[in-house]
Amino acid sequence: MEAFLTSTALVALAEIGDKTQLLAIVLATRFKRPVPIILGILVATLANHFLAALVGQQAAAWLEGAWFRYLIAASFIAMAAWTLVPDKLDDVEDRPARYGAFLTTTICFFLVEMGDKTQVATVALGARFAEVGGVTAGTTLGMMLANVPAVLLGNELVKRVPLRTVRIAAALSFLVIGIWMLAQTLRGG
Repeated sequence: MEAFLTSTALVALAEIGDKTQLLAIVLATRFKRPVPIILGILVATLANHFLAALVGQQAAAWLEGAWFRYLIAASFIAMAAWTLVPDKLDDVEDRPARYGAFLTTTICFFLVEMGDKTQVATVALGARFAEVGGVTAGTTLGMMLANVPAVLLGNELVKRVPLRTVRIAAALSFLVIGIWMLAQTLRGG
């Protein structure tokens, strides 16, 4: 349950103002069909984050030892710094989508999430908790908590949410986990 709750909270916070959330807003304003967009986000996130959590879990299983725990702790601390950097959405073109709202959303979200901070965080969470199902479910729920309102409310959400404050809260969450893991490793636990 800890893996699920931690994953949900971290990704929900980290996703605010992220390029995939901006993509959700762009797709919502382009298609004006929220259900297929939300389902596309769900499918893409489940696939992407399952693979990321699996990579993290497998890395943790193969690479045991204090140095690996230091590396995971450092990755959470690095995620804290990365979370403070605002994202821009430069990769979406303004031409009409050829494959409809669901398929366009699924493909775009899967590809845009590659190498994104929430995917990297999912790898780290998979390594930290070694629980693919709980991490995948949690990070997917976190993505949905951040992106469904973006789809439904579009630009109004961006105008009202203080993104800087949310970024700082997400960064502090990553930092706390990283420092906690570092302290645990130093104590030998």
